[in-house]
Amino acid sequence: MSLPRRTSRRRTWTALTLPALLCALAACSADPATGGGTDAAGPARDASPTPTGPPGTLFDNFNYSGADDPSLAAHGWEIRTGGGGPGIKDTWSAAGAGFLSDATAQGGKVLRLRSSTDGTEQGTQQVEVQTTGQNLFTGTFAARVHLSDKPTSGRDGDHVVQTFFPISPSDSSEKYSELDFEYLPNGGWGSVGPQLDNVSWYKADPPDRVHNTLERKLGGWHTMIITAMNGKVTYSLDGKDLFTSSGKYVPREKMDIHFSNWLIDLPFTGGPRTWDMKVNWVYYKADEAVSPADVQKTVDGFYSAGTDYVNTVPTS
Repeated sequence: MSLPRRTSRRRTWTALTLPALLCALAACSADPATGGGTDAAGPARDASPTPTGPPGTLFDNFNYSGADDPSLAAHGWEIRTGGGGPGIKDTWSAAGAGFLSDATAQGGKVLRLRSSTDGTEQGTQQVEVQTTGQNLFTGTFAARVHLSDKPTSGRDGDHVVQTFFPISPSDSSEKYSELDFEYLPNGGWGSVGPQLDNVSWYKADPPDRVHNTLERKLGGWHTMIITAMNGKVTYSLDGKDLFTSSGKYVPREKMDIHFSNWLIDLPFTGGPRTWDMKVNWVYYKADEAVSPADVQKTVDGFYSAGTDYVNTVPTS
């Protein structure tokens, strides 16, 4: 990670219009031959109230009928459709977000994030899904994520970044905070990959951060956990600690959770290709360091009870 990871995102978020929503929903019906899975057919559900549950807890297993399911927005999720970076600027599209059946996932449902390109800016679509206003600060952040070492279709070689990260609402915040899992199967910024970068940020511009790199192929399902407690941040993968930051490289303000699949650059033309990242579930526990075993035990309990979503995190 010899070069700055990010320029200012200059986020522009727009509400999904009906045509965009229909487009995103249609994109969920992928051909299984391309690795897209099957669409979760059925009418959109009514938005449900926030269920009760353990205090200070957020859990979601992405059991939605599509991008136009009213429960998606009601549960605090937003699909990025505006401009800015990182990666190929102004190419964010709701078409890459799908809610699919997947036999390899716990509970059988996933959020799929699909980025695509033909090697040109005009032919590129990046995808990002985030929470909004969730007030997530210290505690335990966890997600079960499927990473891809190769494209789902087309030629290999793109510098793709598959990410799970809590981040401040604004890059220009005086208390900017960002904690990253970033997987680069083909490297980027001069590296050859594959690599998993963990990065704790103090400031976005100019970049001020510390990081660790794990050089290993990681295609498949993994449990990623970030614990931010008692003046330090610890990143773990499948129960093994990878990196700890402290000092000024810890959260200083409340953050939202993002999942993103994007392209650093466009190294070649020569035909379309797609890259998939999948998210099985996400979990957050406020102000507690939860062990990987207890994270999974809690998640298993939600599945056993038939609970798709919980949010008891205080709003202020």
